[in-house]
Amino acid sequence: MQFPAKMSYKNLLYEEKNQVGIVSLNRPEKRNALSYEVLQELTELLNKIGEDKKVKSVILKGTGKVFSSGHDLKEINNSNTQEILQLFQNCYETMEAMRKMPQPVIAQVHGIATAAGCQLVAACDLAVAAEDARFGTPGVKIGLFCTTPAVFLSRSVGRKKAMEMLLTGDMMPAKDALTHGLVNQVVPEEELEETAVKMAENIAQYSLSILGMGKKAFYQQINMEDFQALEYATRVIGLNGNNVNSKEGISAFLEKRTPQWQDD
Repeated sequence: MQFPAKMSYKNLLYEEKNQVGIVSLNRPEKRNALSYEVLQELTELLNKIGEDKKVKSVILKGTGKVFSSGHDLKEINNSNTQEILQLFQNCYETMEAMRKMPQPVIAQVHGIATAAGCQLVAACDLAVAAEDARFGTPGVKIGLFCTTPAVFLSRSVGRKKAMEMLLTGDMMPAKDALTHGLVNQVVPEEELEETAVKMAENIAQYSLSILGMGKKAFYQQINMEDFQALEYATRVIGLNGNNVNSKEGISAFLEKRTPQWQDD
């Protein structure tokens, strides 16, 4: 499917620029809450971006005052058990789409990212935050423990810090999010968009097939035992070395020229 330069869903905005896809959660009046409908749209869009391969990196951000406040609590409160399970299954499918797409996804975070919004940041491959951004999993305060956000959060900040956030519901300031590995960079808010775009465009200069191969391999090996991981990585890099873009990249380096990627 071919995308126009800009496209919009009911709850999302999407545009492509310089081989970067920019996805905006566009429900500012609801603090970009991740409703059933938002998650369906986001999963559909991420899958299309991954399949279309027109861009090589993706920025995920929110419009309005915050990145995302998490799930829509009114929607949860007015649903039965089966409907609630379906909502969280939709969230699972969004996280899966983000993980399976070959493009690295960068969270551009301002305001707050709480509960499923924090999960979204933790599940992204990279994250940049404004200095005044805050992160939290406050579900315990309202009797809805953040078990699903805990999965990616604990893999980003470590067990003890994740448990502290989950058990207390306290907010983590951006500087601590940087220290504990939840985000890659913290910048003044006026520099946030420029920093995220610069990171995305830096990645987008490379071969998408190689980026996708590397992204998949990274997440496959991360929880393996050391030498099991090394055995797996050795097989991957062996295949990588015979990839047409690997041959082109090495040739370009040796010949001191810009590589011409065949998936461009």
